[in-house]
Amino acid sequence: MKHIIILGDGMADLPVERLGGKTLLQYAHKPMMDQLAREGRCGRLITVPEGFPPGSEVANTAILGYDLNKVYEGRGPLEAASIGYEMADDDFAIRCNIITLDDGKIITHNGGNLETADGDVLIKYLNEHLANDPDIVSKYGENRVRFITGIQYRHLLVIRGGNKHIDCAPPHDHPNEPWRELLVKPEANAPVEAGRMTAQQTADLINELILKSQPLLEAHPFNQARKARGERQANSIWPWSGGYRPSMETLMQQFPQIKKGAVISAVDLIRGIGHYAGLDIIEVEGATGLANTNYEGKAEAAIKALRQGDFVFVHVEASDEAGHDGDLELKLRTIEYLDQRLIKPIFDEVQTWEEPVCIAVLPDHLTPVEKRIHVGEPVPFVIWHRDIEPDSVQRYDEVSCVSGSYGMLRLRQFMEELMKY
Repeated sequence: MKHIIILGDGMADLPVERLGGKTLLQYAHKPMMDQLAREGRCGRLITVPEGFPPGSEVANTAILGYDLNKVYEGRGPLEAASIGYEMADDDFAIRCNIITLDDGKIITHNGGNLETADGDVLIKYLNEHLANDPDIVSKYGENRVRFITGIQYRHLLVIRGGNKHIDCAPPHDHPNEPWRELLVKPEANAPVEAGRMTAQQTADLINELILKSQPLLEAHPFNQARKARGERQANSIWPWSGGYRPSMETLMQQFPQIKKGAVISAVDLIRGIGHYAGLDIIEVEGATGLANTNYEGKAEAAIKALRQGDFVFVHVEASDEAGHDGDLELKLRTIEYLDQRLIKPIFDEVQTWEEPVCIAVLPDHLTPVEKRIHVGEPVPFVIWHRDIEPDSVQRYDEVSCVSGSYGMLRLRQFMEELMKY
């Protein structure tokens, strides 16, 4: 049997008063997900281990069956792998957003929905004028800092000899909050590691980079043009979630049922997880990570990858971004798009195959539109294949799946159940 996981990032939610107390999954028109629930088996899944932040890097890694206590190194190293940067042993890689600040607060974590081409221009500018800043070089040494272009607003900062034992604030968790209070701090009792900066030195360097980035970015012609048009400026870097090169077994080593797998995502982080998991990374033209992503192209790519292999992980970011923006109507549309433009064509196709296919649908975490942050509560999931014995669940949503026959699963148990088929 072949397996495909379809993950709608952040699509689970809390009850919304504007929707009559329903969640978005309860309110949205999603006949395909509801059919899978009626014909399959449902449950809920704890995706965030105790002591870990409810981020996509944690939840997606856990969903794929990894023990975060053994493999977690933050987003930075995963995104480095995705964009083809091979980390040296003494590298510290940290995710580097380009964000919007105004009136002393974080306005948006995405620089006003920055496009990749514009982000690349700004990152190259920062490499030239900030990584080589005389004050930075004199304090911390030459070739200490390097910025690397990622996708849209999601980029990478590599610090040679940096220390991972620092406390960073994910910008998407702090909309409309004063940014100075959120600057990087060393962890209490951070260990001293041979050949690396101290945690305090690393925090000081990153904070200095944040402060120095702001006048540089504000003066850039890109932001000056945005300012003249009354648009949000991409006017500060914000590094967070860093670590060293991770050591992970492949999925094939963990689950012998998998012989050849693939990952499909517009997000560097997910591609990086796929890289270390031994999955082929499939590029889809027009995949953006937003509501305008190429759903149909992802569906086609998933079907092709499933023909050629036996495991596919399809990740769609759009609902998470809409949740962070607090856009109720847009998040509803992203759920409906996922249902009709991606899940349905995959379902319709694999039903015709002689070899059975097992389909799982779930989010990684909640991104409630009224909170605009990640919430680490259990998520609903459904597992379907044509010979499965259905349970009593009739709709796919946070409330209905409570009654599912799987009950409450934790972390690796999801993949263990999936691989039983």
